[in-house]
Amino acid sequence: MTGEAARAEALIAAEIAGFEGEGRAARMTLAAFQEALVTPEAIGVQFSGGHERECWAVTALNGPYRVVFMAEAGYFSLVIEGAFGPVDIGVHGKAIDCFASV
Repeated sequence: MTGEAARAEALIAAEIAGFEGEGRAARMTLAAFQEALVTPEAIGVQFSGGHERECWAVTALNGPYRVVFMAEAGYFSLVIEGAFGPVDIGVHGKAIDCFASV
């Protein structure tokens, strides 16, 4: 595993350990997020302006959506699967928050 993939996994582990969501909905979101986690895999993601960057997919597809780690930025993004591959949709931040925005 590369350093970037390991970094993504460490950030996710810290988020899960520090998760402070209250109530049934928060617990269900955390459980669904944990179930969707995959071993980080390098994928090309399209960003505005036609730029493609390598990111790390950290969740399986949830409908057309998945969460990726943007190593250059140090945070996560929600992407949508399009005709030309994954496309950044501008939802950035913590992995669980990105996942929960679907």
